[in-house]
Amino acid sequence: MTRYSNFCMIVSILCLLAASSGYAQISTSGGNQTMTITTGMAGGQPANVINTSTTLRYKSQAVIAKITVSTSCPGQKFGLSVLATSVTQGVAAPEVTLLNGNPSTDMVTDIPAGFHGNASCTLQFTASANFSDGNSTELGNDLHTITYTIQAQ
Repeated sequence: MTRYSNFCMIVSILCLLAASSGYAQISTSGGNQTMTITTGMAGGQPANVINTSTTLRYKSQAVIAKITVSTSCPGQKFGLSVLATSVTQGVAAPEVTLLNGNPSTDMVTDIPAGFHGNASCTLQFTASANFSDGNSTELGNDLHTITYTIQAQ
């Protein structure tokens, strides 16, 4: 037997550079994402939803750098995490659980200084919820504004 419930998260992405520059150092492609959890098994929990349609691009810095991530989601009700995959420069940190109000957390570290061209990674978002959390029809959607920052390590 399948139980239906509707949980929705809208992910809006904001990129920041922690040093001044005349050109973009970090950017995303893929736009804002909507992730909807719609089904779950009786006696279980709703199935997680995974989205990998956003790419994060970044440029070399003068020093070894890192990318951090944080979210703003007042009244957050459901779970959201992000993992950097297919990292072309630097080292991916473990999956980051995004919680409103938590400080920025390392997502890609050890980005070497002075490499040529652009680097990138794929952002793997995972939305999760429990039936006990309620649903977005009753409680409203979670709206995350996620901030990525590149800075000296």
